[in-house]
Amino acid sequence: MALNVHQLHIFYTVADRGSFSAAAQTLHMTQPAVTMQVQALEERFGTKLFNRTTKRLELTEAGRRLLPQARKAVELMRDTDEMMIKYIEDLKGRLQFAASLTIGEYVLPRLLGSFLRRFPDISVDMKVMNTTEIIEAVAHQGLDFGIIEAPCDVPGIEAQSVMDDELLLIAPADHPFALREQVSLEEAIREPFVLREKGSGTRQIMADELQRHGVTEERLRVVSEFGSTGAVKSAVEAGLGLSLLSVWTIKHELALGLLKPVRISGVSFRRQFYAVRLRSSLLPIPAVALLNELGELSHD
Repeated sequence: MALNVHQLHIFYTVADRGSFSAAAQTLHMTQPAVTMQVQALEERFGTKLFNRTTKRLELTEAGRRLLPQARKAVELMRDTDEMMIKYIEDLKGRLQFAASLTIGEYVLPRLLGSFLRRFPDISVDMKVMNTTEIIEAVAHQGLDFGIIEAPCDVPGIEAQSVMDDELLLIAPADHPFALREQVSLEEAIREPFVLREKGSGTRQIMADELQRHGVTEERLRVVSEFGSTGAVKSAVEAGLGLSLLSVWTIKHELALGLLKPVRISGVSFRRQFYAVRLRSSLLPIPAVALLNELGELSHD
């Protein structure tokens, strides 16, 4: 009986997720189907790959030996998808994923047009959530992938850099900072701030970079927190305080002269956007095509 690469993927997913039920959710299969495929693999090798107990699922010695080979098989399938996508022009289907607020509201609407013109038979269903919610949905709710604004260090989740971004300090047009190209960090933190909510990628990047320069969030005078970037921009325009936002989100306001970006001397809030998925998952081909395209378009 020939070795079945699909069965290796299923075995790897069960080992990575720690249970047959979690693997079934990841693979969009029924639990009996997952169990049957693992059993078929065990029959091929003539040995058990898992010790099944009432409390936990553990790899046998044979399973531990097979795991790195299964991982290589999954990586080969991913590499093959990425290579072949360059030659496929008639992709079809519904692409479902989630994006964090900045990406979903301001970045992707500008970039999806080119992708959908290239693949007119693909429809996009994008949910907009914050970074924490997306990671939870990928880890536990069967979401294929999401695009978030901050690095992710969650067991079982793989994060792939797909785009570049930068946060800038923004001030209303009539603020004294609006007449300057840059200000010092100490000057900036004496001002009132309006910020995105905790749990957002924008907020996390800001906090991490300030911490790197010896400034804790507690030192900021945060007068308001909002769950959307649009609300933050409106608050800054109204003079409630300053904020730090992605350059992608303020293009319209800059063109109208409503907001002024100001750099903080010696501080850089550069970041990357990441596609997150389960480490054991294989993305649908349309998803591979989208992520490849985003990496190209964002640098145009």
